[in-house]
Amino acid sequence: MKMSANALRLVVTREGAVRFEVLAKPRARTSRVAGVREEALVVQLAAPPVDGAANAELIETLAAALSVPRRDVTLVRGEAARTKLVEVRALGADEVRARLELALR
Repeated sequence: MKMSANALRLVVTREGAVRFEVLAKPRARTSRVAGVREEALVVQLAAPPVDGAANAELIETLAAALSVPRRDVTLVRGEAARTKLVEVRALGADEVRARLELALR
């Protein structure tokens, strides 16, 4: 697993939002951004994958790592899967990459 956000594949939508794949790992000891694997961000989540708890924890963890409000982080696809597509509004691709790089340290 890489510890650099440079390996992360970011896609910018027509509206200017930034999308990227996330590999969620529920039932971890703590919630944190753990690295990058196969161009997807690996996020460990303390919450179990029950009743949307892990998805809510994912949004919370990414919002904190990116220093944006939770409303600016949206789960686009993968509510019931470990591989998810996340969209971040209010930040450009370079800023998302830079903030995730800090979170990986």
